[in-house]
Amino acid sequence: MTEQVQKLWPELEWINDLSLREKTARVWEQALKRSVLDALDLENMPFTLLCGPDLKVSFMAHKRCVVHIARSCGEKIISFFGDNLHVNMDVLISGAILADVGKLLEYELDKNGLTVQSNYGQYIRHPFSGVSLAEECGLPPEVCHIIASHAQEGDLVKRTTEAYIVHHADFMTYLPFKSRLII
Repeated sequence: MTEQVQKLWPELEWINDLSLREKTARVWEQALKRSVLDALDLENMPFTLLCGPDLKVSFMAHKRCVVHIARSCGEKIISFFGDNLHVNMDVLISGAILADVGKLLEYELDKNGLTVQSNYGQYIRHPFSGVSLAEECGLPPEVCHIIASHAQEGDLVKRTTEAYIVHHADFMTYLPFKSRLII
């Protein structure tokens, strides 16, 4: 695992399965190699292009928040429901960390340094490119399912418990920005 990915994602340490942790990190390494964006861009660019140019929440702030919410939710489900609703925490955390990794291919910076959709991103949304990167790095189908189904595309499939958790963690930290009332 590169130092750059470790710095971006200290939450990788929450994945107990060392092989899954390494594969999850490798996906980020591959995405950063292929992207025109770098780690500093991820700390500064908005997490979505759908909320207008005034959005000040960075990609990494949003992504790390999603991972923290997903982890807490998984832990609460386990503590309240026990074996009645199984949650694989390693799969959950890996999927949460990787859900938006495809945005590194979907986005780029224009000549003014503003985040815009790339030519690639006009044709292939991040759930698809994220799954492609994850499969290339040997991630299991349970994690690829989370990546594929975390966004609106996932409304067409039956989600696993872990995928529901990541989907809701993602949308509860996106929709308030998209549709908030200004009072």
